[in-house]
Amino acid sequence: MVRIAAFGDNNVDCYLADGRMYPGGNCFNLAVYARRYGALSAFLGAVAEDAAGSLMRRTLSAEGVETERLRVVPGITAYCFIAHRGGERIFLDHDLGVSRFVPAAADLDYLAGFDAVHVGQSSGLDDWVAAVARGTRLSYDFAVRRDPWHRARLAPLCWLAAFSAGDLDRAGAIGLVADARARGAVWALATRGAAGALILGPGGLVEVAARPIVPVDTLGAGDSFIARTLVGLLRGEAPEAALAAAAAAAAETCGWFGAVGHGEPIDVPARPPASPQAP
Repeated sequence: MVRIAAFGDNNVDCYLADGRMYPGGNCFNLAVYARRYGALSAFLGAVAEDAAGSLMRRTLSAEGVETERLRVVPGITAYCFIAHRGGERIFLDHDLGVSRFVPAAADLDYLAGFDAVHVGQSSGLDDWVAAVARGTRLSYDFAVRRDPWHRARLAPLCWLAAFSAGDLDRAGAIGLVADARARGAVWALATRGAAGALILGPGGLVEVAARPIVPVDTLGAGDSFIARTLVGLLRGEAPEAALAAAAAAAAETCGWFGAVGHGEPIDVPARPPASPQAP
């Protein structure tokens, strides 16, 4: 069984529409999804000793994710407030809380014991990804960040480089993954929402259509796509099979509120901002 560690961000997504907070964050989500898709997974990050942090820890435990290197520290667990308008998410306010941290040498030693480690660009850990990549395969989510200098710095370290490219046409998405491959990434994935996804690897380009659905909530769909792709490639699945399974996983993720579910009443130390009025 493959072993995947996710190293970095977490937060509770506070939905003003239903007054509930849902555990999330790119790396947190990936750890949960990887476990759901049959990998042994771990999450290394930082939460506080508050209600949101307790929700994060209980969710990881319920999902069977290893938490040996999870930090529980004084402060505020990261959160963001989300409103919805016309079916579209609107991010209103956030606080990074204690989610940003400096890894210790023992953390890097621990991560080297996994088949792959996932880091997201939102985690603020770019200065340590080279050390991670020296110890194991690196999965890195560039999300919508596309600065050429940033890609030139990190793509050579990547076993899997992932990009969110819903705003690009097919040619633009292919150009993005081709550039990442040219800079040294073994696999380069671009998710494009309803337009599907594509991956470029040693055997060439593979594309998959999105599953036709009426989404309940799209939060986490991209993270689940990355997670299922990573699990599949590590298992030795053909990229066509891995992407087809990832498309099915992303569609399933859109069937519940929050990235991984586990919602509870909002309990963060901030007053929710005013929700924008529907048009």
